[in-house]
Amino acid sequence: MDVQGAGIEREYRSRKRSPRAVFLAPALLGLESVYRMAHGHLMPRWAWAPFLALWVLVLARTVLYSWRGRTLVGVRGITVRRAVTERSLTWRDVYDIRAEPVPRAKPPARTCLTYMYDTGGRRFLLPHLDDWQLTDPAAEVAALREAAARHRGMAFERRPETEALIRRASGHRKAWERAVTGGLVAFGGGFLLWVALLFTTDHPPTLLLFLWIPLGTFAALAALLNWRWESQVPAAP
Repeated sequence: MDVQGAGIEREYRSRKRSPRAVFLAPALLGLESVYRMAHGHLMPRWAWAPFLALWVLVLARTVLYSWRGRTLVGVRGITVRRAVTERSLTWRDVYDIRAEPVPRAKPPARTCLTYMYDTGGRRFLLPHLDDWQLTDPAAEVAALREAAARHRGMAFERRPETEALIRRASGHRKAWERAVTGGLVAFGGGFLLWVALLFTTDHPPTLLLFLWIPLGTFAALAALLNWRWESQVPAAP
């Protein structure tokens, strides 16, 4: 919804059809993985059943988000409506609104997302204020900031103390993301080792390879990377 010439009352929701490949490819890949796990007898039932539940939950959330998710802007502030939750901030609590590029993203994926930051440095994604629904998200955000400044009673200005909070939150967020990635890599490596052990032993350590090693990897990385959160984000200019 491109409303740069309108007033402060705005609604950003899904109006343009999103690229089908972005949704179909992960959905079909997940379905194929579940089918092979269930019928290939390569993994114990307790290992693939949670994967099926997770796949169903992710698919349901995606559908709900595309139907219900939106960003509502008014004279009082901004309301972010997600798949099942809703969060509102008054203009007094809004620190900044920023259109940010998605690292290493290429079309048809979204390459630009818009985030709202509160005065405590917390970040909130603004649904559908992106390059799937808008031709120029950065220009739309600039117009929104200009219109919002009149209702805030002051312009958007950067404050060192809030920027430090934003950087800290970003460092911890990246730490958790990389810890999850490390856990998934450990799970994948454990699966390959488990398949190899099927040919050399009658009782491969299934629980160890599928549960304890991935959990231990995740916990160790999460503790280390959160402790060294400054290394996860570049220093402030």
